[in-house]
Amino acid sequence: MAAISRRTLLGGAVALGAAGGLAGLADLVTGDRPTARSGPSAAGGGVLRIGYLPITDASPLLVAHAQGRFDRAGVRAVRPVLFRGWESLAQAFVAGELDVVHLLMPFAVQLRYALGAQVRVLAWNHTNGSALTVGPRVRDLSDLAGTTVAIPFWWSIHNVMLQRMLREAGLRAVVRDAPSAVDRTVRLVVLSPADMLPALHTGTISGYIVADPFNAAAEIRKVGRIARFVGDAWRQHACCVVVARQDLIDSAPEVVQGVTDALTGAQQWVDGHRPETAGLLSGGKYLPQPQPAITRALTYDPSHYAATLQNPDWGGQRIGFAPFPFPTYTAALVDAMRDTVVDGDTTFLQGLDGAHVHADLVDDRFVRSSITALGGPGAFGLPADLTRTEELART
Repeated sequence: MAAISRRTLLGGAVALGAAGGLAGLADLVTGDRPTARSGPSAAGGGVLRIGYLPITDASPLLVAHAQGRFDRAGVRAVRPVLFRGWESLAQAFVAGELDVVHLLMPFAVQLRYALGAQVRVLAWNHTNGSALTVGPRVRDLSDLAGTTVAIPFWWSIHNVMLQRMLREAGLRAVVRDAPSAVDRTVRLVVLSPADMLPALHTGTISGYIVADPFNAAAEIRKVGRIARFVGDAWRQHACCVVVARQDLIDSAPEVVQGVTDALTGAQQWVDGHRPETAGLLSGGKYLPQPQPAITRALTYDPSHYAATLQNPDWGGQRIGFAPFPFPTYTAALVDAMRDTVVDGDTTFLQGLDGAHVHADLVDDRFVRSSITALGGPGAFGLPADLTRTEELART
Protein backbone atom coordinates (compact mmCIF):
# COMPACT_ATOMS: atom_id res chain seq x y z
CA MET A 1 0.00 0.00 0.00
CA ALA A 2 1.36 3.42 -0.91
CA ALA A 3 2.31 5.82 1.84
CA ILE A 4 -0.45 8.13 2.97
CA SER A 5 -0.01 11.65 4.25
CA ARG A 6 -1.25 12.81 7.65
CA ARG A 7 -3.58 15.29 5.90
CA THR A 8 -5.07 12.50 3.76
CA LEU A 9 -5.44 10.27 6.79
CA LEU A 10 -7.30 12.92 8.75
CA GLY A 11 -9.51 13.64 5.77
CA GLY A 12 -10.33 9.96 5.51
CA ALA A 13 -11.32 9.90 9.15
CA VAL A 14 -13.68 12.81 8.65
CA ALA A 15 -15.22 11.19 5.58
CA LEU A 16 -15.78 7.91 7.36
CA GLY A 17 -17.82 9.52 10.12
CA ALA A 18 -18.87 6.87 12.60
CA ALA A 19 -16.92 4.21 10.70
CA GLY A 20 -17.41 1.56 13.32
CA GLY A 21 -15.98 3.54 16.23
CA LEU A 22 -13.68 6.05 14.54
CA ALA A 23 -15.98 9.05 14.72
CA GLY A 24 -13.48 10.99 16.81
CA LEU A 25 -10.29 9.87 15.12
CA ALA A 26 -10.00 13.10 13.15
CA ASP A 27 -10.15 15.13 16.36
CA LEU A 28 -6.47 14.77 17.09
CA VAL A 29 -5.86 18.04 18.86
CA THR A 30 -8.70 18.31 21.35
CA GLY A 31 -10.70 15.72 23.18
CA ASP A 32 -10.78 13.81 26.44
CA ARG A 33 -7.55 11.89 26.24
CA PRO A 34 -4.17 12.14 27.96
CA THR A 35 -1.30 13.72 26.12
CA ALA A 36 1.49 11.42 25.03
CA ARG A 37 3.82 14.11 23.71
CA SER A 38 7.33 13.85 25.12
CA GLY A 39 9.68 15.22 22.50
CA PRO A 40 10.82 13.48 19.32
CA SER A 41 9.50 10.01 18.56
CA ALA A 42 11.72 6.96 18.59
CA ALA A 43 11.63 7.07 14.79
CA GLY A 44 13.36 10.45 14.98
CA GLY A 45 15.93 9.43 17.55
CA GLY A 46 13.85 10.26 20.60
CA VAL A 47 12.44 8.06 23.33
CA LEU A 48 9.96 5.24 22.75
CA ARG A 49 6.37 6.19 23.64
CA ILE A 50 3.92 3.39 24.48
CA GLY A 51 0.15 3.58 24.97
CA TYR A 52 -2.12 1.08 26.69
CA LEU A 53 -5.50 0.46 28.28
CA PRO A 54 -5.64 -0.67 31.95
CA ILE A 55 -6.23 -4.35 31.24
CA THR A 56 -4.16 -7.45 31.91
CA ASP A 57 -3.71 -7.83 28.15
CA ALA A 58 -1.07 -5.09 28.45
CA SER A 59 0.91 -6.96 31.12
CA PRO A 60 3.98 -7.82 28.99
CA LEU A 61 4.57 -4.25 27.82
CA LEU A 62 4.02 -2.93 31.34
CA VAL A 63 6.27 -5.52 32.97
CA ALA A 64 8.94 -4.88 30.34
CA HIS A 65 8.97 -1.24 31.42
CA ALA A 66 8.73 -1.94 35.15
CA GLN A 67 11.66 -4.37 35.05
CA GLY A 68 13.86 -2.18 32.87
CA ARG A 69 13.81 -4.62 29.98
CA PHE A 70 13.56 -1.87 27.38
CA ASP A 71 16.69 -0.22 28.78
CA ARG A 72 18.58 -3.52 28.76
CA ALA A 73 17.53 -4.04 25.14
CA GLY A 74 19.02 -0.67 24.25
CA VAL A 75 15.68 1.13 23.96
CA ARG A 76 15.05 4.40 25.78
CA ALA A 77 11.39 4.31 26.77
CA VAL A 78 9.27 6.66 28.87
CA ARG A 79 6.63 5.30 31.21
CA PRO A 80 3.68 3.89 29.20
CA VAL A 81 0.67 6.22 28.96
CA LEU A 82 -2.71 4.93 30.21
CA PHE A 83 -5.81 5.61 28.10
CA ARG A 84 -9.41 4.95 29.12
CA GLY A 85 -10.76 3.88 25.73
CA TRP A 86 -9.63 2.40 22.43
CA GLU A 87 -10.64 5.38 20.34
CA SER A 88 -8.55 7.86 22.32
CA LEU A 89 -5.59 5.48 22.16
CA ALA A 90 -5.95 5.28 18.38
CA GLN A 91 -6.20 9.06 18.14
CA ALA A 92 -2.82 9.48 19.80
CA PHE A 93 -1.27 6.65 17.77
CA VAL A 94 -2.43 7.94 14.39
CA ALA A 95 -1.39 11.47 15.36
CA GLY A 96 2.16 10.26 15.89
CA GLU A 97 2.10 10.85 19.64
CA LEU A 98 2.81 7.17 20.30
CA ASP A 99 5.27 4.79 18.66
CA VAL A 100 3.98 1.45 19.94
CA VAL A 101 0.61 0.41 21.35
CA HIS A 102 -1.22 -2.71 22.33
CA LEU A 103 -4.31 -2.72 20.16
CA LEU A 104 -7.32 -4.88 19.42
CA MET A 105 -6.38 -7.07 16.45
CA PRO A 106 -9.60 -6.31 14.50
CA PHE A 107 -9.01 -2.60 15.17
CA ALA A 108 -5.54 -2.93 13.62
CA VAL A 109 -7.17 -4.40 10.52
CA GLN A 110 -9.58 -1.46 10.40
CA LEU A 111 -6.86 1.16 10.83
CA ARG A 112 -4.85 -0.34 8.00
CA TYR A 113 -7.61 -0.98 5.48
CA ALA A 114 -10.32 1.55 6.33
CA LEU A 115 -7.98 4.50 6.90
CA GLY A 116 -4.77 3.43 5.23
CA ALA A 117 -2.78 3.97 8.41
CA GLN A 118 0.82 2.87 8.00
CA VAL A 119 0.98 0.52 10.98
CA ARG A 120 2.23 -3.03 11.38
CA VAL A 121 1.54 -5.79 13.88
CA LEU A 122 4.83 -6.94 15.43
CA ALA A 123 3.64 -9.71 17.74
CA TRP A 124 0.81 -10.96 19.86
CA ASN A 125 0.77 -9.38 23.28
CA HIS A 126 -1.10 -12.29 24.82
CA THR A 127 -3.72 -14.98 24.17
CA ASN A 128 -7.17 -15.40 25.75
CA GLY A 129 -7.82 -13.08 28.70
CA SER A 130 -11.44 -12.03 28.06
CA ALA A 131 -14.88 -13.15 29.18
CA LEU A 132 -18.60 -12.48 28.95
CA THR A 133 -19.82 -11.29 32.35
CA VAL A 134 -23.55 -11.12 33.06
CA GLY A 135 -25.81 -9.83 35.81
CA PRO A 136 -27.41 -12.07 38.44
CA ARG A 137 -30.72 -12.37 36.53
CA VAL A 138 -29.07 -13.91 33.49
CA ARG A 139 -28.99 -17.67 33.84
CA ASP A 140 -28.12 -18.53 30.24
CA LEU A 141 -27.59 -16.62 27.02
CA SER A 142 -31.27 -16.79 26.05
CA ASP A 143 -32.02 -14.47 29.00
CA LEU A 144 -30.16 -11.70 27.18
CA ALA A 145 -33.05 -11.31 24.72
CA GLY A 146 -34.54 -7.83 25.02
CA THR A 147 -31.56 -6.45 26.95
CA THR A 148 -28.39 -4.46 26.30
CA VAL A 149 -24.83 -5.82 26.39
CA ALA A 150 -21.68 -3.69 26.32
CA ILE A 151 -18.61 -4.23 24.18
CA PRO A 152 -15.34 -2.26 24.34
CA PHE A 153 -15.18 -1.42 20.62
CA TRP A 154 -16.99 -2.37 17.43
CA TRP A 155 -13.93 -3.89 15.83
CA SER A 156 -12.89 -6.14 18.67
CA ILE A 157 -12.66 -9.88 19.16
CA HIS A 158 -15.23 -9.29 21.89
CA ASN A 159 -17.87 -8.10 19.42
CA VAL A 160 -16.95 -10.83 16.93
CA MET A 161 -17.27 -13.62 19.48
CA LEU A 162 -20.27 -12.19 21.33
CA GLN A 163 -22.27 -12.11 18.11
CA ARG A 164 -21.24 -15.67 17.38
CA MET A 165 -22.45 -16.70 20.83
CA LEU A 166 -25.73 -14.85 20.34
CA ARG A 167 -26.39 -16.42 16.93
CA GLU A 168 -25.87 -19.90 18.30
CA ALA A 169 -28.30 -19.10 21.13
CA GLY A 170 -30.93 -18.03 18.59
CA LEU A 171 -30.47 -14.32 19.31
CA ARG A 172 -29.71 -11.42 16.96
CA ALA A 173 -27.53 -8.41 17.66
CA VAL A 174 -28.83 -4.91 16.87
CA VAL A 175 -26.92 -1.66 17.19
CA ARG A 176 -29.50 1.12 16.86
CA ASP A 177 -32.89 -0.52 17.32
CA ALA A 178 -34.38 -1.06 20.75
CA PRO A 179 -33.87 -4.64 21.96
CA SER A 180 -36.91 -6.90 21.91
CA ALA A 181 -37.51 -10.07 23.88
CA VAL A 182 -40.22 -11.02 21.38
CA ASP A 183 -37.88 -10.62 18.42
CA ARG A 184 -35.03 -12.14 20.43
CA THR A 185 -32.72 -9.22 19.80
CA VAL A 186 -29.89 -7.88 21.94
CA ARG A 187 -28.73 -4.30 21.65
CA LEU A 188 -24.98 -3.73 21.66
CA VAL A 189 -23.39 -0.55 23.00
CA VAL A 190 -19.77 0.53 23.19
CA LEU A 191 -18.48 1.43 26.65
CA SER A 192 -14.96 1.97 27.90
CA PRO A 193 -13.93 -1.01 30.03
CA ALA A 194 -13.84 1.15 33.17
CA ASP A 195 -17.50 2.09 32.72
CA MET A 196 -18.79 -1.45 32.28
CA LEU A 197 -18.89 -2.69 35.85
CA PRO A 198 -20.79 0.37 37.17
CA ALA A 199 -23.29 0.02 34.30
CA LEU A 200 -23.83 -3.65 35.17
CA HIS A 201 -24.20 -2.82 38.85
CA THR A 202 -26.92 -0.24 38.16
CA GLY A 203 -28.74 -2.52 35.71
CA THR A 204 -28.15 -0.23 32.75
CA ILE A 205 -26.75 -3.25 30.90
CA SER A 206 -27.34 -6.95 31.42
CA GLY A 207 -23.78 -7.96 30.66
CA TYR A 208 -20.47 -7.04 29.10
CA ILE A 209 -17.71 -8.81 27.25
CA VAL A 210 -14.24 -7.41 27.82
CA ALA A 211 -10.69 -8.13 28.87
CA ASP A 212 -9.75 -8.74 32.48
CA PRO A 213 -9.45 -7.73 35.25
CA PHE A 214 -12.94 -6.25 34.79
CA ASN A 215 -14.56 -9.69 34.77
CA ALA A 216 -12.67 -10.78 37.87
CA ALA A 217 -13.61 -7.50 39.55
CA ALA A 218 -17.31 -8.14 38.93
CA GLU A 219 -17.00 -11.54 40.60
CA ILE A 220 -15.10 -10.17 43.59
CA ARG A 221 -17.63 -7.39 44.08
CA LYS A 222 -20.48 -9.89 43.53
CA VAL A 223 -21.95 -7.70 40.81
CA GLY A 224 -21.91 -10.34 38.09
CA ARG A 225 -20.70 -13.78 37.08
CA ILE A 226 -18.65 -15.05 34.17
CA ALA A 227 -20.92 -16.80 31.68
CA ARG A 228 -18.25 -17.73 29.13
CA PHE A 229 -14.54 -17.27 28.70
CA VAL A 230 -13.70 -16.20 25.16
CA GLY A 231 -10.68 -18.50 25.21
CA ASP A 232 -13.09 -21.38 25.78
CA ALA A 233 -14.77 -20.52 22.47
CA TRP A 234 -11.70 -19.72 20.31
CA ARG A 235 -8.65 -21.60 21.49
CA GLN A 236 -5.59 -19.45 22.20
CA HIS A 237 -6.92 -16.51 20.19
CA ALA A 238 -5.25 -13.12 20.17
CA CYS A 239 -7.24 -10.20 21.51
CA CYS A 240 -4.57 -7.51 21.66
CA VAL A 241 -1.46 -7.29 19.52
CA VAL A 242 1.61 -5.07 19.61
CA VAL A 243 1.40 -2.50 16.82
CA ALA A 244 4.12 -0.11 15.68
CA ARG A 245 4.19 2.75 13.22
CA GLN A 246 5.79 1.95 9.88
CA ASP A 247 8.12 4.94 10.14
CA LEU A 248 9.62 3.46 13.30
CA ILE A 249 10.21 0.12 11.57
CA ASP A 250 11.78 1.82 8.56
CA SER A 251 14.00 4.28 10.41
CA ALA A 252 14.93 2.38 13.57
CA PRO A 253 14.68 -1.41 13.09
CA GLU A 254 17.13 -1.90 15.95
CA VAL A 255 14.63 -0.19 18.28
CA VAL A 256 11.84 -2.43 17.04
CA GLN A 257 14.01 -5.49 17.66
CA GLY A 258 14.74 -4.24 21.16
CA VAL A 259 11.02 -3.72 21.81
CA THR A 260 10.14 -7.26 20.75
CA ASP A 261 13.07 -8.69 22.71
CA ALA A 262 11.84 -6.91 25.84
CA LEU A 263 8.24 -7.92 25.20
CA THR A 264 8.93 -11.61 24.66
CA GLY A 265 11.24 -11.76 27.67
CA ALA A 266 8.52 -10.20 29.79
CA GLN A 267 5.99 -12.71 28.47
CA GLN A 268 8.18 -15.59 29.61
CA TRP A 269 8.62 -14.06 33.04
CA VAL A 270 4.93 -13.20 33.50
CA ASP A 271 3.82 -16.70 32.55
CA GLY A 272 5.94 -18.17 35.33
CA HIS A 273 5.35 -15.42 37.90
CA ARG A 274 1.65 -14.60 37.80
CA PRO A 275 1.03 -13.59 41.43
CA GLU A 276 4.23 -11.54 41.36
CA THR A 277 3.06 -9.88 38.14
CA ALA A 278 -0.17 -8.81 39.83
CA GLY A 279 1.81 -7.21 42.64
CA LEU A 280 4.11 -5.46 40.19
CA LEU A 281 1.25 -4.04 38.10
CA SER A 282 -0.70 -2.95 41.14
CA GLY A 283 2.19 -1.71 43.26
CA GLY A 284 3.73 0.08 40.30
CA LYS A 285 0.41 1.82 39.63
CA TYR A 286 0.27 0.53 36.05
CA LEU A 287 -3.22 -0.91 36.59
CA PRO A 288 -5.73 0.94 38.80
CA GLN A 289 -7.75 -2.11 39.81
CA PRO A 290 -7.30 -3.74 43.24
CA GLN A 291 -4.55 -6.32 43.38
CA PRO A 292 -6.95 -9.19 44.26
CA ALA A 293 -8.83 -8.65 40.98
CA ILE A 294 -5.59 -8.58 38.97
CA THR A 295 -4.34 -11.69 40.72
CA ARG A 296 -7.60 -13.53 40.10
CA ALA A 297 -7.51 -12.60 36.40
CA LEU A 298 -4.00 -13.99 36.02
CA THR A 299 -4.62 -17.16 38.04
CA TYR A 300 -8.21 -18.30 37.43
CA ASP A 301 -8.77 -21.71 39.00
CA PRO A 302 -10.54 -23.94 36.45
CA SER A 303 -12.18 -25.97 39.22
CA HIS A 304 -14.35 -22.93 40.02
CA TYR A 305 -15.77 -22.96 36.50
CA ALA A 306 -16.68 -26.61 35.96
CA ALA A 307 -20.18 -25.61 34.85
CA THR A 308 -18.85 -22.87 32.56
CA LEU A 309 -15.91 -24.38 30.71
CA GLN A 310 -16.92 -26.46 27.71
CA ASN A 311 -13.31 -27.19 26.76
CA PRO A 312 -11.38 -27.38 30.03
CA ASP A 313 -8.29 -28.82 28.35
CA TRP A 314 -7.92 -25.56 26.36
CA GLY A 315 -7.10 -23.53 29.46
CA GLY A 316 -9.30 -20.80 28.04
CA GLN A 317 -10.13 -19.31 31.42
CA ARG A 318 -6.62 -18.00 31.87
CA ILE A 319 -4.70 -15.38 29.92
CA GLY A 320 -1.71 -16.78 28.05
CA PHE A 321 1.52 -15.22 26.88
CA ALA A 322 2.74 -16.47 23.52
CA PRO A 323 4.03 -13.84 21.08
CA PHE A 324 3.91 -15.45 17.65
CA PRO A 325 1.21 -14.10 15.28
CA PHE A 326 -0.19 -17.11 13.44
CA PRO A 327 -1.28 -16.48 9.82
CA THR A 328 -4.24 -18.83 10.19
CA TYR A 329 -5.63 -16.65 12.96
CA THR A 330 -5.42 -13.48 10.89
CA ALA A 331 -7.19 -15.17 7.98
CA ALA A 332 -9.94 -16.63 10.18
CA LEU A 333 -10.41 -13.30 11.94
CA VAL A 334 -10.90 -11.39 8.68
CA ASP A 335 -13.57 -13.91 7.68
CA ALA A 336 -15.27 -13.58 11.07
CA MET A 337 -15.27 -9.79 10.81
CA ARG A 338 -17.43 -10.04 7.69
CA ASP A 339 -20.15 -11.73 9.76
CA THR A 340 -20.04 -9.08 12.49
CA VAL A 341 -22.56 -6.25 12.80
CA VAL A 342 -21.09 -2.83 13.65
CA ASP A 343 -22.39 0.71 13.83
CA GLY A 344 -20.39 2.03 10.91
CA ASP A 345 -18.75 1.28 7.59
CA THR A 346 -17.78 -2.25 6.63
CA THR A 347 -16.96 -1.76 2.95
CA PHE A 348 -13.23 -1.94 3.62
CA LEU A 349 -13.68 -5.68 4.20
CA GLN A 350 -14.92 -6.27 0.68
CA GLY A 351 -12.37 -8.16 -1.34
CA LEU A 352 -9.93 -8.51 1.56
CA ASP A 353 -8.08 -11.82 1.44
CA GLY A 354 -7.06 -13.07 4.86
CA ALA A 355 -3.71 -14.43 3.70
CA HIS A 356 -2.87 -11.14 2.01
CA VAL A 357 -3.93 -9.20 5.10
CA HIS A 358 -1.51 -11.19 7.23
CA ALA A 359 1.39 -10.69 4.83
CA ASP A 360 0.64 -6.98 4.50
CA LEU A 361 -0.28 -6.11 8.08
CA VAL A 362 1.98 -8.39 10.13
CA ASP A 363 5.77 -8.09 10.25
CA ASP A 364 6.99 -11.12 12.19
CA ARG A 365 10.72 -10.80 11.45
CA PHE A 366 11.49 -9.30 14.81
CA VAL A 367 9.46 -11.66 16.97
CA ARG A 368 10.89 -14.70 15.20
CA SER A 369 14.35 -13.47 16.16
CA SER A 370 13.23 -12.82 19.74
CA ILE A 371 11.69 -16.27 20.09
CA THR A 372 14.86 -17.93 18.81
CA ALA A 373 17.02 -15.97 21.24
CA LEU A 374 14.85 -17.02 24.18
CA GLY A 375 14.94 -20.75 23.55
CA GLY A 376 12.79 -21.29 20.48
CA PRO A 377 9.06 -21.93 20.06
CA GLY A 378 8.99 -24.66 22.71
CA ALA A 379 9.99 -22.16 25.37
CA PHE A 380 6.63 -20.48 24.80
CA GLY A 381 4.58 -23.66 24.38
CA LEU A 382 4.40 -23.08 20.63
CA PRO A 383 4.67 -25.72 17.88
CA ALA A 384 8.18 -26.08 16.49
CA ASP A 385 7.12 -25.20 12.94
CA LEU A 386 5.06 -22.19 14.12
CA THR A 387 1.94 -23.38 12.33
CA ARG A 388 -1.44 -24.33 13.70
CA THR A 389 -5.08 -25.00 12.86
CA GLU A 390 -7.65 -22.66 14.35
CA GLU A 391 -10.09 -24.26 16.80
CA LEU A 392 -13.45 -22.61 17.43
CA ALA A 393 -15.99 -24.35 19.63
CA ARG A 394 -19.74 -24.13 19.53
CA THR A 395 -20.76 -21.64 22.13
